[in-house]
Amino acid sequence: MTPTPITPSRWRRFACMMYESILLFGIIFIASYLFDTLTQSRSGIILRHSRQLVLFLALGLYFLLCWSRKGQTLAMKTWHIRLVDASGNKPSIALAAFRFLLIWPIPLLGLLAVYYLSSYTGYASTDLLGIFAPCLIFVWSWFDKDQQFLHDRLLGTRLISVSPAKNIAAR
Repeated sequence: MTPTPITPSRWRRFACMMYESILLFGIIFIASYLFDTLTQSRSGIILRHSRQLVLFLALGLYFLLCWSRKGQTLAMKTWHIRLVDASGNKPSIALAAFRFLLIWPIPLLGLLAVYYLSSYTGYASTDLLGIFAPCLIFVWSWFDKDQQFLHDRLLGTRLISVSPAKNIAAR
């Protein structure tokens, strides 16, 4: 009988998410630079929807390649977390794509709630609450028996802890 994989703690997953956001800054910067160079755009408002689509696709490509090739992004590797499918293997590219798409609805609904709260109160500073929207994906994990995210529960994927590779130098 194979042992049940250990689910990383919420703190480790949160730390991984914070590290991932720093790495994603670089991807967004490069994709934006290329977009602006190729379109000769001088303002973020010009071609805004095209820019958003390009950034969404750039982020999607990053996650799809990482998850389907090794089951880990650089941040996940650093925090010893791996994404696996229901059988314990790295996810297929289609499964990784569905996971990427299913991650978005909950944070976007949170941003929509912040927008309406800001409109209702009349205080533009309420918009700052939008920074917490990505953290809303953790809410489901408090109710899930395996502490998995909702998108992982729906797709049959899961995040597991992996032991760090032992680097033994040949002497």
